[in-house]
Amino acid sequence: MNELVFRGKDLFRPSKSHLATAVAFLVLMVTVGIARSGPVFTAWAFGTVLVVFLPVFYSSWRGWSRVGPEGVTICWGFGAGRTYSWQEIRWVDVRTTKAGGPYAGAGPTRAARIFTTGGRRRALPGLSWSPLYPTADFDVKVRQLRDWWESSTEEAQRVEPVKQFRDRLTPTVVGIVAFVLIMVVGWFVIASRY
Repeated sequence: MNELVFRGKDLFRPSKSHLATAVAFLVLMVTVGIARSGPVFTAWAFGTVLVVFLPVFYSSWRGWSRVGPEGVTICWGFGAGRTYSWQEIRWVDVRTTKAGGPYAGAGPTRAARIFTTGGRRRALPGLSWSPLYPTADFDVKVRQLRDWWESSTEEAQRVEPVKQFRDRLTPTVVGIVAFVLIMVVGWFVIASRY
């Protein structure tokens, strides 16, 4: 079988409309910030946005996965990556997350992932599908990953992990819980001052 390589830069190609939206957001942020809060606050806010989003963008753009005879190598854009030998991988599947927000009507997001013998789950960068960034032949690529895994391991070694609490946690649930916690802590901080 041929070695498979999945790269984030092949998957996340921003369209002109995405870039125009991002530039419009930044221009609006700077304009409103200078008008309402002054240039110093605006510079800090702009810097904060860059510090938060540039590493995320860099990681998703530079991340890659390689599937070959030695196993699965995962790199999130920093360093040489980590190789999981086929003996360390006990299950391969696809996680489906329901979409929320403005893309709720567009459909779910799917990402290929591996389960290690140590109980860890690892998503494969560059091998995902979403309405915003659809991957051509996603199911075929996942089938090729599973073929590598099945041909490189014994059947007794392939054990489907049991569902855990964290499997039910979606990004929406985590966001709601974080919002409620922030509101409660904020309320206590404000109430303690008065």
